[in-house]
Amino acid sequence: MTCAPTTVAIVGASGYIGGELLRILLGHPLVEVAAATSDRFAGRRVDGRHPNLRGLTDLTFLPVDRLRTYDVLFLAAPHRETMRRIPYFLRRAGCVIDLSADFRLRDPAVYAKYYGVPHAEPALLATFRRGLPELWRDELRTADRISVPGCMAAAAIISLAPVADYGLAAGVVTVDARTGSSGSGTTAVMTGPGGRAGAAHLHAERSGALRVFAPTGHRHEAEIIQATGLSVRMGATGVEAVRGVQVVCTFALAAGVDEQAVRGAFRKRYAGEPFVRIVAQRRGLYRYPEPKILSGSNFCDVGFAVDEQAGRATVIGALDNLVKGGAGNAVQCLNVRLGWPERTGLEFPGLHPN
Repeated sequence: MTCAPTTVAIVGASGYIGGELLRILLGHPLVEVAAATSDRFAGRRVDGRHPNLRGLTDLTFLPVDRLRTYDVLFLAAPHRETMRRIPYFLRRAGCVIDLSADFRLRDPAVYAKYYGVPHAEPALLATFRRGLPELWRDELRTADRISVPGCMAAAAIISLAPVADYGLAAGVVTVDARTGSSGSGTTAVMTGPGGRAGAAHLHAERSGALRVFAPTGHRHEAEIIQATGLSVRMGATGVEAVRGVQVVCTFALAAGVDEQAVRGAFRKRYAGEPFVRIVAQRRGLYRYPEPKILSGSNFCDVGFAVDEQAGRATVIGALDNLVKGGAGNAVQCLNVRLGWPERTGLEFPGLHPN
C-alpha cells in the first residue's frame, strides 16, 4: 500500500519564485501540485508562463478566490497582498509557507519603519516560525505557519550566524549585497514601486550598470539584525546578472580572534549541513563564493578572508536568489516539517559553465 502524496497549492505562481516552486515541486516524489493561482493569467496554461515546464504539467492558473483546501499552501504573492488576505489563506491549508516579506519581522513597529505602512495583521506575526533550517530546524519540525527570509537576508544570516554564535565581531558589521535582476520580480518590472513605471528594472537600463539602489537601510537589514543580534548596516547594488545574490560582510575582529578561530567557528557551525558549503580554496577560478555556479541549486556557499594585522575580517556568502533565497529554501522547510529527507527534490547541483 502506498501513501497518498501531500497536496500543495502555490499562490502567485506566475512570478519568478512561483515558477521555481513549480519546477521543484513537480519533480518532488512526495508531493502533488494540485493548484497554481494567478489572477492576471487565470485560465491560461502554466507552461505558457513558464515555458521550461512544457510537457511536465497540464495545470492552468486559477484565480486566487477559487482555492479549495490542501495539505500545504505556498504563498508567493507580492508584499502587502499576503497580509491583506492571510485569514483566507490560513483557512485553505493546515500548513502555510509564506515567501513574501509580510511575516518575517516579529515587531510591528520595525515592520512599519522598514516597509512604510502599518502591518495589517500584527497579532499574527508571532505565530509564524522562521523559515531557515540552518538556524531554526527544531522549530520547523512542528511549525504550521512558516515565513521564509528574503534572498539577501538568507545569504547574510547564514554568513553571519557563526560570527554571532562565536563572538567573532567587535562593533558594527557592514553588509554589501549584490543582486541580479530577477530579485525585482515581475510585478516590479511591470509597475514599479507604488505603481510607478519600473523603468529602472528594465534590461536596457540595467545592462552595463552597477546600480546602487539602497546605499543604506535596505529592508533586509531588519531581518539580519533580528536573526543574529548583531549591529548591522546594509546596502544593496543591482548587478548585470539575472540570478544570484552575493553578500560581502566586513567587521572588526573581537579581541583574541584570529584566522584559525574564524575558520574553526565556520567549520563547527556548519558541519553536516546539507546545503551550506565552506569555500576555502587557494587555487581555481572560484576561490570565493560565486552565485554564477549556484544557478538553480539550493546551496549557499560561504567563505572568508582574515587580515590579522588590520584586525578585520570579510565573510562572503552566495546563493541563487530564486532557490536557496526563495523557493528551494521553502521546499527545504517543507521537508523538515514533514519529516522527509532534507535533500528531497533539491539535489540539483548548479551549472558550470553557465
